[in-house]
Amino acid sequence: MESNGNTTDIKRKPDESDEASSGIGLDKRRKLSRPPDPSIPREPRLPKKKVVVLIGYCGSGYHGIQLNPPHKTIEGEIFQAMVSAGAVWSLNADDPRKLSLIRAARTDKGVHAAGNVLSLKLVIEDPAIIEKINSYLPETIRIWHISRINKSFECRRMCGSRVYEYMLPTYSFLSPKPGTHLAKMITSDTGSDCQKYWESVLDDYRNNGLVPEEVFRVEHTAFDENSKEPKPLSSNDEKIRDKVREIDSKHRTAYRIESDRLTRFREILNKYLGSHNFYNYTVGKDFKDPSAIRHMKSITVSEPFCINDMEWVSVKIHGDSFMLHQIRKMISLAVLVVRVGAPSKLIDDSFQKVKINIPKAPALGLLLDHPVYDAGNEVLEKNGYEPINFDKYKDQIDEFKSKFIYSKIYEEEQEYGTFNSFFSFVDRFSAIRTFQYLYQGINESTASGNTELDDDDYYEED
Repeated sequence: MESNGNTTDIKRKPDESDEASSGIGLDKRRKLSRPPDPSIPREPRLPKKKVVVLIGYCGSGYHGIQLNPPHKTIEGEIFQAMVSAGAVWSLNADDPRKLSLIRAARTDKGVHAAGNVLSLKLVIEDPAIIEKINSYLPETIRIWHISRINKSFECRRMCGSRVYEYMLPTYSFLSPKPGTHLAKMITSDTGSDCQKYWESVLDDYRNNGLVPEEVFRVEHTAFDENSKEPKPLSSNDEKIRDKVREIDSKHRTAYRIESDRLTRFREILNKYLGSHNFYNYTVGKDFKDPSAIRHMKSITVSEPFCINDMEWVSVKIHGDSFMLHQIRKMISLAVLVVRVGAPSKLIDDSFQKVKINIPKAPALGLLLDHPVYDAGNEVLEKNGYEPINFDKYKDQIDEFKSKFIYSKIYEEEQEYGTFNSFFSFVDRFSAIRTFQYLYQGINESTASGNTELDDDDYYEED
């Protein structure tokens, strides 16, 4: 012990007051003070460093990124891989919170990320630590880079904005199918291209011995808006349904969007740019809650492209921050406005106080492209640290997106028809006032109140 010049370091035996104050008896204290057994190997106590970890992942099969025991999550997989690779002491292996684990952006169940960022304390003495961690991870989760940061840097707080991507097949923009509730309600012009498309489908029904009115009856009989499972059908009706599905799938795959329809979609999305009250685009927010105000920096829509003969478009949304379900609801309402031929003013009105139910577009199409650190990188560079930059790993990330994210989206849509299921659900849902605003405008008479439609239960696969 270091002396302060006025006292002397005196060793003495513990007395009763020592035992009482410490809460440890004399025998136990002597036992604890014994030197460690040299025959038992000790874990080397290598120093922990504050780092950022750049990651990418396919979210299918996971309950989001954030640790949520006992559910399977992305952070849970990564943390266990870090433990196995020696980047985390075994003493800390039971609780990631001991390492101050934070993520830049939260992604929900089934949502993917080409780029996301974690900040935490790791042992990174091993120059091959990234390769070792990746070796313990499934190939659908990758570590792109690990770099040192200053102790006060927190990846979520220092993230200035985020870029998300949403993929959807272009048949999503078709008007509601004839015979559905929504098709009967809308009176606006949905476009001659849609009229020709549905006439072609109905002709194909007739050429295959199906009567369109009988098809509509079977589809209406099978639909149950109060249950995820369709109603049982007779064996004859099941044959009709199966044949209809085959014909519909063929036409959806062959559909190609006209430029005017895609231009209108772009114009509607531009209504989201700037700062607006997005309380209708999330859950649990009041209109007067300041946190419902969000700022969108840019929105771009790609030219159409084909995968396995089906046409798709990609939407990229760059915003300061996003609320729960916000992007999925933004995409959904913009597409629905195109589908029903509603005025673009509907988007402007959605920022007002009247409460409406906006259904969530499928999680399947959503992925976090990357977080953006403009001011955060200035702080890192000022302190002598490497800036956060996903561009360095673009080739790896593009290959990963193509192999594990885009392919998963295409395969699931092809197998389950996820987007078709979603829009069919909306078209057939007839509960009073739920989607009435789509064809009568947003006002007090079409308000949905505070009831949130739990639409995931009806059309999404587990």
